[in-house]
Amino acid sequence: MSEGIVIRHYRPEDLPQLRLITVESFGGVALEQMLEERFGLLNGRSWRERKAEHIDEDCRQNSGGVFVAEKGGEILGYITTRLDPANGRGRIPNMAVIEKARGLGLGRRLIQHALDYFRQSGMKIAQIETMASNDVGQYLYPSCGFQEIARQVHYAMEL
Repeated sequence: MSEGIVIRHYRPEDLPQLRLITVESFGGVALEQMLEERFGLLNGRSWRERKAEHIDEDCRQNSGGVFVAEKGGEILGYITTRLDPANGRGRIPNMAVIEKARGLGLGRRLIQHALDYFRQSGMKIAQIETMASNDVGQYLYPSCGFQEIARQVHYAMEL
């Protein structure tokens, strides 16, 4: 299955599919889902709607740094990036791969593509984060060369 996979720039018509891949991929590891499990719907909106909007924002903020993996016209995954030129830092806010394409090294390829983009953009540091519950991220990111810097605890309360 990994033969013939290309990584290309995002196109606006990709957005609905990226949103769908996001909600299918982030179940069990999304902070938005954890908030919903604890407090219920926020303003009547599901975690899926809120998480999909993260992708909308990524595409609005840096559409030139969103990359899509596809094979034969089918989108298999994506990665989004943000640039902070003043501080020389590139950040990967979101990445997802559809279930049938997992285990093929596509996440690693997407990360390498993003790192190349950061280097070409003059960034000196690359940053990615994951939830402690994301076992794949906990393994993949260090295996790509990322070093754990700090842990963050998320707190919430009803108002």
